[in-house]
Amino acid sequence: SAPGPGRDKMAERLPAECLVNALLRTDPYLEQYKGELQRRYNNLKSLVKHIDANEGNLDKFSRGYESFGIHQQANGSIYCKEWAPGAKAVSLVGEFNDWNVFSHPYHRLAYGKWELYIAPEADGSSPVSHESKLKVVIEDQSGQRLYRISPWAHYVTCNESSPTYDWVHWDPPQRYVRRYPHPPRPRSLRIYEAHIGIASPEGKVATYKNFTNNMLRRIKNLGYNCIQLMAIMEHAYYASFGYQVTSFFAASSRFGTPDDLRELVDTAHSLGLVVLLDVVHSHASSNTADGLNHFDGTDSCFFHSPPRGTHSLWDSRLFNYSSWEVLRFLLSNLRWWVEEYYFDGFRFDGVTSMLYHHHGISTGFSGDYTEYFGLHVDEESLAYLCLSNHMLHSFYPDFISIAEDVSGMPTLCRPVMEGGIGFDYRLAMAIPDKWIQMLKELKDEDWNMGNIVHTLTNRRYSEKTIAYAESHDQALVGDKTLAFWLMDAEMYTNMSTLSPLTPVIDRGLQLHKMIRLITHTLGGEGYLNFIGNEFGHPEWLDFPRVGNNESYHYARRQFNLLDNKLLRYDLLNTFDKDMNNLEQTYGWLAAPPAYVSEKHEDNKVIAFERARVLFIFNFHHEKSFPDYRVGVDLPGKYKIVLDSDTELYGGHGRLNHDTEFFTESQEQNNRNNSLLLHHVDLEQFQRRAHALELVQFGTLHRCKHWLKVYIPSRTAIVLARDDPRS
Repeated sequence: SAPGPGRDKMAERLPAECLVNALLRTDPYLEQYKGELQRRYNNLKSLVKHIDANEGNLDKFSRGYESFGIHQQANGSIYCKEWAPGAKAVSLVGEFNDWNVFSHPYHRLAYGKWELYIAPEADGSSPVSHESKLKVVIEDQSGQRLYRISPWAHYVTCNESSPTYDWVHWDPPQRYVRRYPHPPRPRSLRIYEAHIGIASPEGKVATYKNFTNNMLRRIKNLGYNCIQLMAIMEHAYYASFGYQVTSFFAASSRFGTPDDLRELVDTAHSLGLVVLLDVVHSHASSNTADGLNHFDGTDSCFFHSPPRGTHSLWDSRLFNYSSWEVLRFLLSNLRWWVEEYYFDGFRFDGVTSMLYHHHGISTGFSGDYTEYFGLHVDEESLAYLCLSNHMLHSFYPDFISIAEDVSGMPTLCRPVMEGGIGFDYRLAMAIPDKWIQMLKELKDEDWNMGNIVHTLTNRRYSEKTIAYAESHDQALVGDKTLAFWLMDAEMYTNMSTLSPLTPVIDRGLQLHKMIRLITHTLGGEGYLNFIGNEFGHPEWLDFPRVGNNESYHYARRQFNLLDNKLLRYDLLNTFDKDMNNLEQTYGWLAAPPAYVSEKHEDNKVIAFERARVLFIFNFHHEKSFPDYRVGVDLPGKYKIVLDSDTELYGGHGRLNHDTEFFTESQEQNNRNNSLLLHHVDLEQFQRRAHALELVQFGTLHRCKHWLKVYIPSRTAIVLARDDPRS
């Protein structure tokens, strides 16, 4: 994209003073940290001013990939540039010069930069051919020669005979031509998180082509409007899940070519799907032969020197965000993935590690504001995050940025002009942990409704959150998917529709749907699902490694289980699709937070309204309620629009969807109206062998209006007004 209006001097677009008062009106408790917030904003503005003054503007500064690395010029010549401040000498070797370390030396420039011009061949062709192998040779201060991959390499590959990656010059005669524009930014974000390599039932590394041909339409049909791709930035160790990046500008070659990835993103855009990239700028692999570590022969080129530059738990290197050239490298890396691969947004990994000098290690966060301000905050990396978000949202107005932060840092998702860090969303990381903790430690009858509601609603007002019921980490070896925690070994024997529905499978199916629906509707302003979990994928994830004899058996998603209609996985998949499509209709993710009118501990009932829709959950393991009064704000006629108990989703079909529910003007749970959810077929109700107990309603507040509903056990019901004007 060419520079647009306002890209000339970015500092001029920032207000003279931090608009912190807007933030304080939202959260008055930040008043005592007003000076700190203003200082953070001033640091950002000062940094942008320095970039404008020394580099022309932020647009030019963040396009380092146009000069660094290796580039073919219009006349066929080659221009190379590297930053290696600790090097004594630098040269380029490869198949083009028979690996001669003396024939193509770089010329030293100021500030640790080196450049090299290579004349074209006599016929005007490039001296370095497409797909030929290269290395940068660094002579360190001791005279030792180090063979390195350029940090700006666009394509690196690995063959089976060597674990070390090779730098391959990528300059095809015909490049992929983009056909479709970025889709509009969705109001409600429904994210399908995916890993390219496991997106197939086959026991091998799946490809970009496979994802384009077999996954995109599947995701679209499920009602998701956004794909989040992990493990794209090249990583030498496959089992790192993509979080030990070795080549930041290279799309992982184990899945295919750079153009294959471009085609994937472009095709997703043709379907109206926005695509996010999982960006890892919190750390880098400690590899030296094919990573950034010790690139120039020193331990402090791109990183802080140890111990500050080493992450003790991840065994990886930590960037020096105060370094001018590191800023150029990282900001350019963000621009590269947008400009070259058309990504619509980023999910920033490891933000907690970046925000604090302690990296979150052995640190608990209670929510006390002293935990977020002070000398333990890494102001350099915080300034980098502010600058990144400022740049991305200025250059790409519809851009989406998501932070993976477990600490709860205030202002993380507020505009930088207010003293915030500028993200659009944060991940609600406590939610999946809560579900797993409950399944591991509590009997169903001991589930605490208030604690569930608290976990799902405990988020900062006016800072948007992405909710998810289970994370990709929980699927890794040593843990299990949500479905496997619920149904365990019976998933191997009792998921056939031809076999009787056992109590274990019945419980698992019903709770799997309820957990996902209440997370979707109550937990945030966006929703995320990890590939395969939508249909209750069994078992766990385990990438090939020495410990499992390099097996791919668990490094795949078994879509064959879903496509077999004689198995019950299709029932969960259908529910997931209808849940997403219903959100598309009513838009609760884009609506204000829900009003929770009931969280009844004895009845195990939760009821709330959001986006003018009423949600009722009966988590009781055995009690059904034939006439349950529920408060509601808007009067009128209501009908069932989603019912987890329908047989289409593996339920028992205990609700009559033709039933109409009319509100009555009686206060109930602090709502003006209420409904009585009643069961109209008592004989059928008895046949289902569910309790007929009428229990005390245990309302929370006096209400004016109500309705009554029949709520079967382990069932979620969604009701909407049957009014075309609603």
